[in-house]
Amino acid sequence: MKSAARRLEAFRALAAAAHKALEPAFGLRLWDGSSVPADWPARGLAVSIADEGAVAALIRKPNPDTLANLWASGRLDIVNGDMFDLAAGRPKVRSREWRKRLDKTQALAVAAQFLFVPRGGPWPLEGIARDRESGGGAEENKKNIGYHYDLSNAFYGLWLDPDMVYTCAYFTDWDNSLEQAQSDKLEMTCRKLRLKPGETLLDIGCGWGSFVIHAAQHHGVEAHGVSLSERQVEYARAKVERLGLQDRVRIELIDYALVQGSYDKVSSIGMFEAIGVRNFETYFSTVSRVLKPGGLYLHHAITRPGKSNAARTGKKRADFAALTRYIFPGGELDYIGRTITNLERHGFEVHDVENWRGHYMRTCRFWHDRLLAKWDEAVLEVGGATARVWLAYLGACSITFERNNALLYQTLSSKRVKGPSALPPSRADLYRGGQAAASGSADTRAAADRPL
Repeated sequence: MKSAARRLEAFRALAAAAHKALEPAFGLRLWDGSSVPADWPARGLAVSIADEGAVAALIRKPNPDTLANLWASGRLDIVNGDMFDLAAGRPKVRSREWRKRLDKTQALAVAAQFLFVPRGGPWPLEGIARDRESGGGAEENKKNIGYHYDLSNAFYGLWLDPDMVYTCAYFTDWDNSLEQAQSDKLEMTCRKLRLKPGETLLDIGCGWGSFVIHAAQHHGVEAHGVSLSERQVEYARAKVERLGLQDRVRIELIDYALVQGSYDKVSSIGMFEAIGVRNFETYFSTVSRVLKPGGLYLHHAITRPGKSNAARTGKKRADFAALTRYIFPGGELDYIGRTITNLERHGFEVHDVENWRGHYMRTCRFWHDRLLAKWDEAVLEVGGATARVWLAYLGACSITFERNNALLYQTLSSKRVKGPSALPPSRADLYRGGQAAASGSADTRAAADRPL
């Protein structure tokens, strides 16, 4: 007991010195109930540490996997705020500078005291296998997609909009609601594809069916959505049947590379990130194979900055490796230069590239806040550890886009033909006449919003 008390006092002294040197806008709440600084207000923003084993674990393995497990188990937590408050309150000095400000002798002495302290538990994420890039086979793809999307339709329904759109929204005004922005996103995507009644549309990775249903209802297309998520397909098929769209919308549980047929238009909205770099050739070849000459293809995907080390070397950063391990197994991000190059290599003419970074920053913030507002229901549905991981994932995504460490592009291209393209001379038609709220009858929209 005396040694534990000595460790606590040594850590408290180190934390107090670090806080004085770095001046963050948050304090620490230690496992004995004390605060650092000692006079930190009870209602002030703080990081709580539940036990000394959490400190020992971080000293021995200071990496994202350790942080993820401690967060998921609640042994590290944020008090009187959320991760956005924590990010805003971080020290304003660079990491190189704050390392200079710390007393290294004191830090090493404290670390030595915790070196052999048991790490404690639980470690809820430790049994999850290390992620690796997908080999591209249909069975492996299905397993990876199922891990993320088959979690629980009810869980996603707690924080998505009524149409269950799980991709970046489009804000015609930054004050718009998530519901309005997702409706506008569906409509803008249809407009970019310039869908017409009677055309055939393939949506690769159709999710819960929101886009193919919107396209069929408001633009008269015959839509084919494909997904590898059993729960998404079950939900989408039931919604199609409830809305009486069976003659215009088909939802299929199939790997994208196995799709047959020929389509006037093809969309891929937030699916490309899941296939892995080694499968890019198969992916773009598949889109080229199923799209008619002159047909339009809309590619909507998260990217990394082209100058990043990961883009140059293909190696995942430690934080992104943790993300793919616990959230998106097999996932990888492209960079926009390579996306455009691959489109051109596979016979596409690129017409438009639009960056939606700010839109996805705001979308993820909405998702985070809505999940937090339904916290008790989320924990009942998927358990505390999973709910905490998803909350951190959504918040971290918003912060990542805010800091410009990730981007999201909608890229419109057509399958190359000789002569002029069928596109109009300007984009003015995309913005004429309002957004999705003006499309379709009130009865149809009301039916689409009713829960299953």
